[in-house]
Amino acid sequence: MVLSRFWSFIIAGSILYILILLASGRLYTIGNIVNGKQNDALVVAEYSASGFQEKDSAMFSLIQTAKPGAYQQGENQYTLTDNGIVQITQGHQAADGIFITCKNTILDLWLPLIGYLTFFCGLLHLLNDSNAMTKLAKLLTPLFVKIFPELPAGHPAYGFMTMNFAANFLGLDNAATPFGLKAMESMQEVNTEKNRASNSQIMFLCLHAAGLTLIPTSIIGYRAAQNASNPADIMLPCIITSFVGTLAALVFVSIKQRINLLNLVVIGVITTISAIIGLLMFYITRLGGIEKIHFTGNLSNAVLLFIILAIVVYSLINEKYFKINQTNIFDSFVTGAKDGFTTGVRVLPYMIAMLVALSIFRNSGLMDIIMQGIRSLMNLFNVDPQITNAIPVSLMRPFSAGGSRGFMLDAMKTFGPDSLTGQLSCLFQGAAETTFYVIALYFGSVSIKETRYTLGVMLLVDLVCVLTGIVVCKMYF
Repeated sequence: MVLSRFWSFIIAGSILYILILLASGRLYTIGNIVNGKQNDALVVAEYSASGFQEKDSAMFSLIQTAKPGAYQQGENQYTLTDNGIVQITQGHQAADGIFITCKNTILDLWLPLIGYLTFFCGLLHLLNDSNAMTKLAKLLTPLFVKIFPELPAGHPAYGFMTMNFAANFLGLDNAATPFGLKAMESMQEVNTEKNRASNSQIMFLCLHAAGLTLIPTSIIGYRAAQNASNPADIMLPCIITSFVGTLAALVFVSIKQRINLLNLVVIGVITTISAIIGLLMFYITRLGGIEKIHFTGNLSNAVLLFIILAIVVYSLINEKYFKINQTNIFDSFVTGAKDGFTTGVRVLPYMIAMLVALSIFRNSGLMDIIMQGIRSLMNLFNVDPQITNAIPVSLMRPFSAGGSRGFMLDAMKTFGPDSLTGQLSCLFQGAAETTFYVIALYFGSVSIKETRYTLGVMLLVDLVCVLTGIVVCKMYF
């Protein structure tokens, strides 16, 4: 219900605001909101050659002596088109228009997702047919029955969730998504109210969105591209921030669902994970800059390859289970791959719906107004300007990964990758999730319409990550 109202309000509010701007003359054209591309120049006025001569004779004389093209004067750019029209542009479009967003969602997001789902769901089907998923679920039952008390002991979802958490932990987002979608589908089978999110699904999605990360590979790559003195220095702050966010998600949802976390199993697992992170960080921080990037990049990819190898080898060793089910390893993989393709087709409408709404919201200018208001509020409380300059990344991150990535790159370019603003921007990007997109994708995959308190908890966890990130960066850097 909350997500539905949010979606409706941002579309209706954004369009009404656009029409008000157009009627009042503060907006010249709205064609870009429908057909424009991100970073296109925004047309603020157009004149015929003769009309423009009367308005700005100096610039007209310059254009008349030149070929059709663009000429800069102050904040404005003047473009003489082939048909003799002078366009005045200022600023750039915040996001792709509606039609471009629909096209790019399919080409850049959905089709790659189909590929990931097809391959990894095929592997997951091997785990299921080889009986490995059942054994993994039994192994994890002592922990998961404490956190997911409504799921039956040894439920297959335990295995899918483990694979999802492991992929997120290693920064393998593309691999994590198929595992997560299979976990949601598996939990939906025991969900008595099919249109309403179960407690288990909410707990899983909030833990997933908190995104405990060991190796923020993409963030390190962006920092290296911006010539940071030590691109991997963001690793420890990112690990600490995402770990605190994960604990916050666990605590918030447990309070809401009245789950007792004060038991030896949960405390033991949290302590063990903390020790593993500590040992890895102790080793990684002793490496040099190039060695650190080389090690972390190889570690994440090596683990992914090891997982694929382990699944195939385990299936070969236990080929008898495939014969019992009157199939073989390859046919089992193909069957699972088909299920992955079906899942991908099912989630497309939810992806389109959310991303188009966010496109209209950003291009209307309402997002900028909200961000400017928050900046002004922070200035009233004398917040460090370097922190304030990084806030746009944290505000955009729940809505759009691409948008927040753009803010992050702009912050590093403007203020420097080694500035507090640059480091905070990277941390906000690496230690948080695209909340609204994740909710639409995961709940959409199982046709859940009532998400209950999921959105509120996830946004609260985002806030915890922002506050933790600020503290950690201040202390670490």
